[in-house]
Amino acid sequence: MGAEKKWLFTLFVAALVSLLLLLLITSLSSFSSPRPFPSVVRHGAHYPPAFAYYISGGRGDGNRILRLLLAVYHPRNRYLLHLSADAVDEERHRLVAAVMAVPAIRAFGNVDVVGKPDRLTYMGSSNIATTLRAAAILLKMDGGWNWFIPLSALDYPLISQDDLSHVFSSVSRDLNFIDHTSDLGWKDLSTQVSRVQDSKVSSHCSGPSLILSQEESNFSCYREAENARCFQSIHRQGSPWVILSRSFLEYCVLGWDNLPRMLLMYFTNVVLSQEGYFHSVICNSPGFMNTTVNSDLRYMIWDNPPKMQPNFLNISDFDQMVHSGAAFARQFHKNDPVLNMVDEKILKRGRYRVSPGAWCSGRKNWLMDPCSQWGDVNVLKPGPQVKKFEESITSLLDDWKSQTNQCK
Repeated sequence: MGAEKKWLFTLFVAALVSLLLLLLITSLSSFSSPRPFPSVVRHGAHYPPAFAYYISGGRGDGNRILRLLLAVYHPRNRYLLHLSADAVDEERHRLVAAVMAVPAIRAFGNVDVVGKPDRLTYMGSSNIATTLRAAAILLKMDGGWNWFIPLSALDYPLISQDDLSHVFSSVSRDLNFIDHTSDLGWKDLSTQVSRVQDSKVSSHCSGPSLILSQEESNFSCYREAENARCFQSIHRQGSPWVILSRSFLEYCVLGWDNLPRMLLMYFTNVVLSQEGYFHSVICNSPGFMNTTVNSDLRYMIWDNPPKMQPNFLNISDFDQMVHSGAAFARQFHKNDPVLNMVDEKILKRGRYRVSPGAWCSGRKNWLMDPCSQWGDVNVLKPGPQVKKFEESITSLLDDWKSQTNQCK
């Protein structure tokens, strides 16, 4: 090789190395140093709604909770993560470290992890207690969110947060999405209600009977001051997965009425309390019974006859999920390939990255997370999946306006 060719080759290599170093430094700088807030998170009637997510799981679910968090993340929302008491502290510490490693989460500070976890059991009443505790924490920590959404580590979203907020912008913020019925159908009532009657509750009641089990219950009313105020109803049950308004949760948690507390005492003795507590409270509360949209907005596939849990979803269910018009789906095996399809085709989410939205202003490439930089977090940009979800909500609201599916 001649001297001139050697010189040109050396110059070319030096230029290429310099360019690669410049790109690497720029990408690393963008990733490690998030852009300062160009605008604040704004809440109110003139801004998109915000959501409070309670995401829970048990031992070994730390990575699943993290993945779910990244899939539903948005700076306008609030998040509380609960890794139950059966998980080791090391797993909980890893979850906290992974959460704080996300630039946007670190900057906006809208994700918390329960430090003193509770034990969870699907068959008992602890799920209601921990859910109410989570709601109380979220109510206290953030005054801006409009709806409460509990998710488990086995759930996954089917739409982006921009899609969800865009469609819910046209929904009354007092509505509650809660699948409920008084027809027990295939479920034997003896599996729903414990045969143990709480004497501390029933001893204070007289008058019309509240039908709660195969044995007639005397738990029918409660006394407020000197006046007896009785309610009459049928035991309600439905999906444990709900989307509840802030106003209804304040009613349940803050306690200006005795009904939520009295029903909570009763549901302590109910085997599957999470399938009946909120349903019974809302359908016996005059101020909220007409706010129920009879759907949980979840996509699930059940056996016939149904078992206690829905089937696990996989790639063969993807097309049905996409066209279902649901906001979330359950349940999934850990790292099932169908979750990668949802990330790629619906959420446009890279591995270990949050789902991008209109708030993300960074360039998208293999080195840089587009959501490590951000613009106005109060702006939404719905995607193509929003149409099906919008049609689903419109149909549900038409039923709600006709009062065909409300509490009777």
